[in-house]
Amino acid sequence: MRLGVLDVGSNTVHLLVVDAHPGARPLPAHSHKAELRLAQLLDERGAIAPAGVERLIATVDGALQAAEDKGCEEVLPFATSAVREATNADAVLARVKDETGVDLQVLTGEEEARLTFLAARRWFGWSAGKLLLLDIGGGSLEIAFGIDEEPDAAVSLPLGAGRLTSGWLPRDPADAADVRALRRHVRAQIARTVGEFARFGKPDHVVATSKTFKQLARIAGAPGSGEGLYVQRDLTRKSLEEWVPKLAVMTADQRAGLPGVSEGRAPQLLAGALVAEGAMDLFGIDDLEICPWALREGVILRRLDHLPEE
Repeated sequence: MRLGVLDVGSNTVHLLVVDAHPGARPLPAHSHKAELRLAQLLDERGAIAPAGVERLIATVDGALQAAEDKGCEEVLPFATSAVREATNADAVLARVKDETGVDLQVLTGEEEARLTFLAARRWFGWSAGKLLLLDIGGGSLEIAFGIDEEPDAAVSLPLGAGRLTSGWLPRDPADAADVRALRRHVRAQIARTVGEFARFGKPDHVVATSKTFKQLARIAGAPGSGEGLYVQRDLTRKSLEEWVPKLAVMTADQRAGLPGVSEGRAPQLLAGALVAEGAMDLFGIDDLEICPWALREGVILRRLDHLPEE
C-alpha cells in the first residue's frame, strides 16, 4: 500500500510518501517539504500567531494535495514540540481539522523518542545490541536506550536547535558570552538525565538521527548524500570539539557555505552543535553512527505493525 506520513515539526512540514507492507522495508516514493519554522512564529504568550496558523493550514492543505496526487491510500498526520507546547494548541488543532479535515495527532516527547528508537532498531537490527539513540529536532532533544524495539528509557528535553537559537543566540555571528551561557544551560539540562540511563550499563552502539547530526557529520568529513543511503556515516566527539569553536565565530551565511549545510538550517547549526557536543561528552560517547531512518519512519513502521494480516 502507499502511505503518507505528514510531520508537522518545529522547522518544517514534511510529507513522506512510501510504498510499504508488513515485513518489508518501506520504499520512499515522494517527499514534499515546506519550511514553516513554527517555533519562530510564537507570540509573547507562547501562542502560534494568527499569521502562523494561516500558514500552517495552507501548508497542510498543500501537503494533502500532494498526497492525493501521489495516490496515498492513507495519510498519518502528527505534530511535535512546536504545536505540543503552544499555549493555543487546542484551538490551532481544531482550526486545522475544520479547514483541512486533518486530525493532527500531537506526539508527546517520550512518544517521539520511542518511535525514533523503533526506526533505529529496525534499521540496525538485533546485532547492534544495546542501542543509545540521540535525536536533535527544532524544538527538542530526544534520548532513548534499550536492547529491544521498545526502549528501557526515553526522555525528551527542550533543547531543540531552533528553540535554543531563537531564545539564546539572537546575534549573527553569535556573541561569545551568549554561547558560553547556552553551553552551560545545555549541559545542565542533559546532566540531569544521565543517571537515568547509566543504570542500564554501556551501550553497544550509539546512533543519531536528525538533520542537525547529519550536517555535523557531513562537515566533519562524512560522505555526502550522493554517496547513497547505505554508506556508513560517523561523527566523533573529537571532530565535533574541533568544529564547535569554528561554528561559534561564523555568520549564518558562512555556515551555509559548508558542505551539506542548507541555508535554512545554517542559523541553528551552532546551537545544535552545542547540544550534540554536550550529549556526547556527558554520556561518554567517543563516536556515533548516523541512522538514515528517524521519527517519520518510526510512525510508518508502527502503523504497518498494526495492519491486519491478509
